[in-house]
Amino acid sequence: DYIEDSTNGFRILVRDSPLGSESGSFVSIIGDVASRVEYILTAEFEARGFDAQYAPMYAQMLVGMVGATGQWWLDERKPSKAEVASHLVNLAWNGLSGLEQHPTLKTRTVA
Repeated sequence: DYIEDSTNGFRILVRDSPLGSESGSFVSIIGDVASRVEYILTAEFEARGFDAQYAPMYAQMLVGMVGATGQWWLDERKPSKAEVASHLVNLAWNGLSGLEQHPTLKTRTVA
């Protein structure tokens, strides 16, 4: 929703930020988000018996995929936001070898 609701803010973060700067850039913001995702993935990897040393790499991949797709969607605006989200989840959850032909986005309310 942020990309759609704060289009100008997202564009500034993505397109107008100096990529080489140490703070305040899209790269540093993505890094902060990836650190939070890494925390979640580390716990999931450990619970499933996977090697948790790869959690930071997977976090970067997931967050980068979402950020790049958000940039693309701002210019295209098609397909719908929900459809794009369902395809992102499809790729992230199922991987290329397990892609569903017609993915749907399922949500749940967190108490």
